[in-house]
Amino acid sequence: MSDILVDDLAPGVRRVTFNRPASLNAFTGPMYVELLDVLGNIARDPSARVVVLTGAGKGFCSGHDNVTPSARPWVPEEVGKIHSTLHFMAPLNRVSTTLRNMPQPVIAAVNGAAAGVGYSMALACDMAIAAKSAKFVNAFHNAGTGSEIGLSYLLPRAVGAQRAAELLLTARPVLADEAERIGLVLKAVPDDKLMDAVLEIANNVIANAPLDVWLTKQNLYNNLHAGSLEQAVAFETRAIVMVNHTDDAQEKRNARKDKREPKFSSK
Repeated sequence: MSDILVDDLAPGVRRVTFNRPASLNAFTGPMYVELLDVLGNIARDPSARVVVLTGAGKGFCSGHDNVTPSARPWVPEEVGKIHSTLHFMAPLNRVSTTLRNMPQPVIAAVNGAAAGVGYSMALACDMAIAAKSAKFVNAFHNAGTGSEIGLSYLLPRAVGAQRAAELLLTARPVLADEAERIGLVLKAVPDDKLMDAVLEIANNVIANAPLDVWLTKQNLYNNLHAGSLEQAVAFETRAIVMVNHTDDAQEKRNARKDKREPKFSSK
């Protein structure tokens, strides 16, 4: 069975499940490449309107598996240690940026431990819902690195610089209730209500036109770094012009007028 499973949680909601429950879904080298392939395929699939990232069993992702040897075919042989590390990190570093650049919103359904790369992946998603059993741990300190695949960028933008400094430098675990309180996750819910909470948000997203959602996601992240209000408005105006010339925009207006569910075509 594959280490990464893909299924439909509900119509339009594509679920990606890390599937190594015995290790709390620790990632092997090939899993990063597989995940990138999976996300690339989903990004091109108009039937997938929302993506959910979660883990099998009792954990989300406990980080990189440093116990089980795994192949690294993308790393050239007979290079020095520094060169080897840089080659190895190349696909890992693409995971966070790929999640942020997906045309679909990505929701992390964090069930249990999110440590190391699991911590970073949860933060790279557009939203994170935590089960009460969730725990966020900066396990990168176990490898002596402190932060990887964007954690030092993502964490202060979620919780503020001072809180991020404490969490990054001490590796103190954050439990679900605190994660909700400080803005590390959107909300914390009972374990048996996790997917219900995710689906509630997903269904509210799906009610909007696909291109509308895609460009709104782009505007959200572009305007976090906009140099001025004028620049932010320019991004939004581009989206308005693009969306208003689609069949889906008219379908959204018609459905609202007719008091029915819209039927989008990605056209």
